[in-house]
Amino acid sequence: RNRKIQVRNIPPQLQWEVLDGLLAQYGTVESCDQVTTDSETAVVNVTFASKDQAKQALEKLNGHELENHALKVSYIPDETAPAQPSGPQQSGRRRGSQSGCSGQGAAGGGGGPSGRGRQQADIPLRILVPSQFVGAIIGKEGATIRSITQQTQSKVDVHRKENAGSAEKPITIQSAPDGCTAACKMIMEIMLKEAQDTKSGEDVPLKILAHNNFVGRLIGKEGRNLKKIEQDTETKITISPLQDLTLYNPERTITVRGSVEATSKAEGEIMKRLREAYENDLAAMNQQGNLIPGLNLNAVGLFPPSMPGMPASSGPRAMNTPYMPFASHPSFVGGAYGTSGVTPAVAQPAAQTEQETVFLFIPTQSVGAIIGKKGQNIKQISRFAGASIKIAPPETPDAKERMVTITGPAEAQFKAQGRIYGKLKEENFYNPKEEVKLEAHIKVPSAAAGRVIGKGGRTV
Repeated sequence: RNRKIQVRNIPPQLQWEVLDGLLAQYGTVESCDQVTTDSETAVVNVTFASKDQAKQALEKLNGHELENHALKVSYIPDETAPAQPSGPQQSGRRRGSQSGCSGQGAAGGGGGPSGRGRQQADIPLRILVPSQFVGAIIGKEGATIRSITQQTQSKVDVHRKENAGSAEKPITIQSAPDGCTAACKMIMEIMLKEAQDTKSGEDVPLKILAHNNFVGRLIGKEGRNLKKIEQDTETKITISPLQDLTLYNPERTITVRGSVEATSKAEGEIMKRLREAYENDLAAMNQQGNLIPGLNLNAVGLFPPSMPGMPASSGPRAMNTPYMPFASHPSFVGGAYGTSGVTPAVAQPAAQTEQETVFLFIPTQSVGAIIGKKGQNIKQISRFAGASIKIAPPETPDAKERMVTITGPAEAQFKAQGRIYGKLKEENFYNPKEEVKLEAHIKVPSAAAGRVIGKGGRTV
């Protein structure tokens, strides 16, 4: 026998938190993959760290009663073993962390909130909640969170294992916009009641996580967008400083204070702005990607692989790391806005070592934003892309453009340029729906010039 078992007849709305805890009683779970079938109940393939752990889990769980369902457990003889229930199947994998099935909401098969299809533009809502309220949000055996998912037709992931010991935990909500808002409001009501019952007297604001690339457009020129949301919803909104960002954590925290009704209304307006920014970036990147056939925009790190519904070759501009908690979404949220562990592009070797040089011309007024405080921004871009980036001094005192010299392999070139384009958009040097267009110069060997131009200029 081996380390792999298959668990069948799992209650369709069972939360992954509950299943995770059950499996963890018998050892270390290396992976937990869901297999979607025709049956109303769920099926998962589980790999333990040792054969003895798998044997113990099989003996103890086979026939185990869970929410009026008797679990059925058997060994998986090989890597490609299909789920035993009859009927058409498709892979619906939920890759777990080293400690089990990472919290991915309900373990349902094809039906219920977990099997509900979403449109491409339905990006998840990610929020932070105080760790002491997580138990109340999940409820006994997952009853409370299951009720939230059923009532709002949402998929709610509580990422309890991220940042062990931290004061706050991320929650990812996936649904249509109104479903996200409804689920978020229910969670806020639970936290408020819990704070009142425990007489903690603690202020419980709503904290929304948003990728930094979108925050500039949420704020608006001179903060007008944010001020309007505050006035319309009678809330107070603050955003965490840029200094809190790192290459591995590109999210900023948007804190909303007010009544539950007011914060819920503000959440709807905030997410509306973020979705618009996401859609505009996606459309612009798709358009630019079409100009370079064969370019894998995922590979050059221009957008997070965690974004749901994202095509394999396109995405928001200049997103360099998995949306942490989608790391389950990579967990981005180690995945949130939901993802699977993705190695940061900075750690990946360049596909080719031949050095190339590109001269990119940017607006003079944007130089400060590209360089950043004490050179922080340009250093991060250079480190991420694996390219040398230098900004030349102005040719004349009133020069409208500055030349940026980027040196490195081809992939590093794309990464660096993508981050620069994204920074210009993020800092509002271009309108939200305006495509960023910059002049770029490259040197071509004289012998190759003819091939670049083509007969009669056809190639160009």
